[in-house]
Amino acid sequence: MTPPHDLLLLDNADVQALLTHDDTLRCVRRAFEAHSARSGRTFPLVRESLGGQTVFGIKSGDIAADQALGLKVAGFWPANRALGKDAHQATILLVDPATGRPLGLFDGNHVTSMRTGAAGGIGIQRLARPDGRRLCLFGSGVQARIQLDYALRVCPSLTQVDYVTAQGQPSPALEALFSPRCDIAHAPHADTAVARADIVVTATPSRQPLFSRAAVRPGTHINAVGADTKGKRELPEGLLEQALLVVDDTAQARQLGEAQWAPTGYPLREIGTLLPDAGWQRPADAITVFDMTGIALQDLTVAQSLYLQAGAQGRGRRVAWPW
Repeated sequence: MTPPHDLLLLDNADVQALLTHDDTLRCVRRAFEAHSARSGRTFPLVRESLGGQTVFGIKSGDIAADQALGLKVAGFWPANRALGKDAHQATILLVDPATGRPLGLFDGNHVTSMRTGAAGGIGIQRLARPDGRRLCLFGSGVQARIQLDYALRVCPSLTQVDYVTAQGQPSPALEALFSPRCDIAHAPHADTAVARADIVVTATPSRQPLFSRAAVRPGTHINAVGADTKGKRELPEGLLEQALLVVDDTAQARQLGEAQWAPTGYPLREIGTLLPDAGWQRPADAITVFDMTGIALQDLTVAQSLYLQAGAQGRGRRVAWPW
């Protein structure tokens, strides 16, 4: 096939128009399976401080069988809030593996939110009890909302949601968004909310535990979303040693995920090894934790799907990129 002589640009509006929840679930599942089968590669992670709370990172990788190659440049710029903009910024570059030519440059903010939400959905599908009725959510921001969105999609038995905020105050916006789909209420006491929950989702930037170990009942599943940098943690000391700990990438989770706080040598399982669904069942009384640090192949599989859909639908803008 003759490589194209143009570059596809997809802005945030294009990405939101093209990317569905089901497509994202399919892509992220493919990413996890390829990663754990080692048919997909994640290249060395770049994550560096630029001073203060500003962080710059690069995640890259390839899936040779899918002819997929690319990277995501992303990070956290807290000063953006004073400009009325999102502190999290991400851009994805898709590359032709045969020639090295750039194929597409995509806004990565919505991709990052959706693929992380889909990962959480897969974690609940495989690791939570299928009859869970109550969820405890820590956080009320963008990622907390997408995690709850996917949880309600993949676990129809969920009807009750307690949420905990950093300020200890209710979020009317969160309640308005989800009250048509579940019974949602602010929880002033974190341990009480955790003790009532079948599923716990932590989606905060915390550097200290959000609740106590004693609050977690046998059979509880936890999606740990927030720890993505060395020094971050959301879960209490002593919990990981008593849990079945599942990660997206072993080395990365030990470096910057919740697993950085696990004892050296403590066994980790990768979520991709538990897919397809046959062949593994969760122990009924186990505490399960899915440590989600986010891998390049999630972004890559979603980006490739966007590239193909944009071509089929005539979406996005193409600029000349001769070679």
